[in-house]
Amino acid sequence: MNKPASTNYRWVVCALLFFATTINYIDRQVIGLLKPTLEKDFHWTEFDYANIVMAFAASYALGYVIFGNFIDRIGSKLGYTISITVWSIAALLHAVVKTTFGFIQVRSLLGFGEGGNFPAAVKVVAEWFPKKERALATGIFNSGTSIGAVAAPIMVPWILGVYGWQQAFLITGVIGFIWLICWLLFYELPTRHKKINKQELAYIHSDQEAAEPDNAKPIKWIKLIGLKQSWVFISAKLLTDPVWWFYLFWLPSYFSSVFKLNLEKPNLQLVIIYAATTIGSIGGGTISSLLIKKGWPVLKARKVTLLIAAIAVTPIMLARYTANVWVAVGIISLAAAAHQAWSSNIFTIVSDLVPKRAVSSVVGMGGMTGSIGSTIFPLFVGFLLNHYKLAGNIGTGYNILFIICGVVYLIAWLIINALTTNLKPITLNE
Repeated sequence: MNKPASTNYRWVVCALLFFATTINYIDRQVIGLLKPTLEKDFHWTEFDYANIVMAFAASYALGYVIFGNFIDRIGSKLGYTISITVWSIAALLHAVVKTTFGFIQVRSLLGFGEGGNFPAAVKVVAEWFPKKERALATGIFNSGTSIGAVAAPIMVPWILGVYGWQQAFLITGVIGFIWLICWLLFYELPTRHKKINKQELAYIHSDQEAAEPDNAKPIKWIKLIGLKQSWVFISAKLLTDPVWWFYLFWLPSYFSSVFKLNLEKPNLQLVIIYAATTIGSIGGGTISSLLIKKGWPVLKARKVTLLIAAIAVTPIMLARYTANVWVAVGIISLAAAAHQAWSSNIFTIVSDLVPKRAVSSVVGMGGMTGSIGSTIFPLFVGFLLNHYKLAGNIGTGYNILFIICGVVYLIAWLIINALTTNLKPITLNE
């Protein structure tokens, strides 16, 4: 008798992660697209907007580390449920805000809730995928950041023009609750799920030393914080997360200020940039997965892919030399795509180096440090842009920022390479 074919339910799970991440990025992107409208209505300065972004980033850092440990303790299903409920409520509350301080409050709640997305998603990938497929699965769900960033410039200006800015927050907030229903209906751990057979379950655990029991105790932070394996992720997030946040929150304003783009209607330039990041996210995951399938050691495959991504970012430093909007779009598209290739692999490297029961905690710690960097960086961005805006040459401020963006990935890669020399995955017992 022929063996029954393996089910492929893990890709349904990956699709759920993709849509959650897409919603996550639509919700956080809305305010950047509404910035020109909101700064007129609320009389914001660049400092006011920087404070709003900083409030989001600070709360996101807190949410990352709290949810990271929380999810390792209560499980990915319940942890994800709580996270998206909090951030979707916060997204809806933006519609009733009347003051700048009110925006700071609701952005803080949004950031806290959204902090649970990546610790939960990376843990789910570790639970549902063998190592040789994890970077691809991560690349697919991480491409939701790109799709969200593409969808928002199309949806939000249209909603703004037809209904107003309040409805832009309401409509995008409701989408999260639609996803939540699907999550509760379709997700469970692979060992408990009725939709997968023994063949798929065996494949999921095929390249793992030993399958951890579902009730394995989480590892204490004090042990994790002392490991080089943890600092591989922490250092990378600290240096590169602020760059991605700069792309999310200031690129619309950059094109509006330097190239006079009208953000009250959908524009092709931002759509192209954020669409390119989808290619980078999936492409980065595909490259390292193919190298592993060809027999490369897992860590070597990740590091080579990270180096390729770091090199691909550097041309953004040339953006200062162009006055052509489409040349700028091309250069920034390459850099943003390379960031997502980097991101797909840096998230995956966590599950390569630490046990599954510690994945969310390490992702939480790294995400927290990245968000702390992203909290501080907007202050510098706001100061720099405000200075050059008052001087009548805001483009110079953006050019300085692009130089910073171009070098930090290579610095981060050198640190990762130093930390991972002769490094092997660990197992810890409590």
